[in-house]
Amino acid sequence: MSVSTNAPLRAGISGPLSESIDAGARKRRKKGGRASAGGSGPAGRGRFARVTPYLFIAAAVGLLLLLTYVPAVNMMWYSVHEWRGLGPMGDFVGLDNYIEVFTNPRIFAVFGVSLYYFVGSFVQMAIALYFATLLSFSTRFSNFFRGVIFFPYLINGVAIGFVFLYFFQPGGTLDTLLSWVGVTDPPQWLGDASIANFSLAGTSVWRYTGLNFVLFLGAIQSIPAELYEAAQIDGASRWQQFVNIIFPGIRRIIGLSFILAVAGSLSVFEIPYIMTTGANGTATFVIQTMQTAFNFRQVGLASAMAVVLLVIVLLVTWIQRKAFPDEKVDLS
Repeated sequence: MSVSTNAPLRAGISGPLSESIDAGARKRRKKGGRASAGGSGPAGRGRFARVTPYLFIAAAVGLLLLLTYVPAVNMMWYSVHEWRGLGPMGDFVGLDNYIEVFTNPRIFAVFGVSLYYFVGSFVQMAIALYFATLLSFSTRFSNFFRGVIFFPYLINGVAIGFVFLYFFQPGGTLDTLLSWVGVTDPPQWLGDASIANFSLAGTSVWRYTGLNFVLFLGAIQSIPAELYEAAQIDGASRWQQFVNIIFPGIRRIIGLSFILAVAGSLSVFEIPYIMTTGANGTATFVIQTMQTAFNFRQVGLASAMAVVLLVIVLLVTWIQRKAFPDEKVDLS
């Protein structure tokens, strides 16, 4: 017995089933065409995914241009003019403001105050490196001591200035502590010009040691533990581990801290301004710039001073990068 058909069908598919499959395929093709044409399908999502990163970058770059580069360009424009900060722009003076910066001893001599903070930055780096190395090993209450060291960096600079203002005042906390050990005639810590900058630099060391401590501690903990284990097997002491493993392993972070130390020592502002307002020979270059702009109404000259400070920081950073290149460290 045989079954015959009136017309040939597609291979392997009989009549009604073939018609339903063809209808479904046509619907899918039609739907896909509409999605592609409207941009809401895979093609549209692909274009949006390609544009999305640039939207985030555009916001960040826009803020950077608005808050950093545009003010810097305006500052350079002000520096070649004579302007009091109010009213229309003054006359074009060219490089006269820059010549005034380098030839007026009252202006350029305040860079000597930065030396106190520059030396203090190395003191705080040494303290931070010591405690970071000590607390990177197994130590009792290590988390507590880490918090104690880092805590001063979290305090607002204005609050620190007022706290140490009372700490150094005559008959204050420091004088009371010294009286317990027999010091009955302490010096004027902020009133004596010969030691005022030492007091302010010590305050800066207390505040910023925590930042270097966290940087050094994170770098030390990123060193593989297998290196310490191998060194202990070979009988290396803690000092030998520091010299041969820790210091080479965190050399990049030390270089970064050096750059921050140079920039910070040249741009110190809030601690001396709050505690002494620049009196008794404690005025830094930034305080001098602010006083020139707002007290003496010489915005053009102050802008030139700010540009000079920026160039000096960039120059010192470039010299540091050339003298201590950022080489890859191989501890294996």
